[in-house]
Amino acid sequence: MTRPVLAGLVGRGPSWLKKIERGERETPSYELLSRLAGALNLADLSLLTGGPTSVPISAGSRVMVPYVSDVRDAVRGRLFGQEQPEEGPGSVDILAGRVSGAWQLWHASRFQRSEVGNLLPDLIRDAQALTRVLDGTERRRVLAVLASIYQLAQQAMAYSCEPELYWVIADRARSAAQDADDPLSLAGVAWSYANGLRETGYTSEAIGTVREAADELRPRLEQGSDDLRGMYGALNLHAAVSFAREGHDGDAWRHWDEANAVARRLPRGYAHAWTVFGQGNTDFHAISIGVDLRTPGAALQKAEDIDLSEVPSVERRARVLVELARAHHQRSDKAGALHYMNRAQIASPETVRYTPSARGLVGELFLQAKGPLKADAAALVEAVGLPLVS
Repeated sequence: MTRPVLAGLVGRGPSWLKKIERGERETPSYELLSRLAGALNLADLSLLTGGPTSVPISAGSRVMVPYVSDVRDAVRGRLFGQEQPEEGPGSVDILAGRVSGAWQLWHASRFQRSEVGNLLPDLIRDAQALTRVLDGTERRRVLAVLASIYQLAQQAMAYSCEPELYWVIADRARSAAQDADDPLSLAGVAWSYANGLRETGYTSEAIGTVREAADELRPRLEQGSDDLRGMYGALNLHAAVSFAREGHDGDAWRHWDEANAVARRLPRGYAHAWTVFGQGNTDFHAISIGVDLRTPGAALQKAEDIDLSEVPSVERRARVLVELARAHHQRSDKAGALHYMNRAQIASPETVRYTPSARGLVGELFLQAKGPLKADAAALVEAVGLPLVS
């Protein structure tokens, strides 16, 4: 099997796999090891890791969201005789309000994927219908809304659908934003598209994408809206985390500083509707950067001054709890890692269940825990739904 084929089967890039083979990256998470083993038709992780103890795995390690088929059908649509909504396609303002509500639900719900996923098929179909009956300025407006819907779909489907569908959705978002010809919409799509690039091993391309978008927005910062400045800040945070994952601490903190300067200029309590960029989210990212740079002490020190309630996003708060768990795990503090993973699971079960770094850490803790912690780790494995056998 060639490197590009194997990398593609696990949703990563050939350069990522090459670094794994050469020992230039740390051992992949449990989730990625399981996907590699599945692609290679292996039933025991120890054949990959070289560990002395057999670690059987289930072939069904990939977790798919239940609404995949409905979203897939909506995205594909019909080429001929497209069905119109019973009450007509509605107006751009009504559709934009529905999409705004869906984004709010994404950030407010503990079960954001399930609840938002149920809304996506109708949102996609109705937006597509509107693009066929409008023209001129109104059509460009609805195309910007459609791009936002596809961005939301990317968030909801990430890690939990076939890679082909995810990239079709990402490409549809790009096309819609380009046809809308709106700088803010294009920048938002750059942010979400770069998420997919980074998570599949194309980190350099992801960095290039968000930096190009930030360069386009920079001249508009003084006269632009708070949302434009918020998107500019979110792009810089994206670059900061991406550089941190590559081990470039100077570039990572430089982009974080840029984002922090923007956050301080925004109104107190501001949070961007999609990215929840604001001061609280910027502070949270400092923890992620510390963890990705393998400096857990610095990450935990950053956490001492953070109030989790400052970001109005359940999903994002759960993710920062996962980052704190990772920091404790890097310090070989299994009890601390389990504590924060349990808090993340309580905060948002679906964030833990569908995020590879979280699932991977749960699996690692189960394999490594001893004594009284073993039962706690086993309970967490069951709660997350990992197909893991000791």
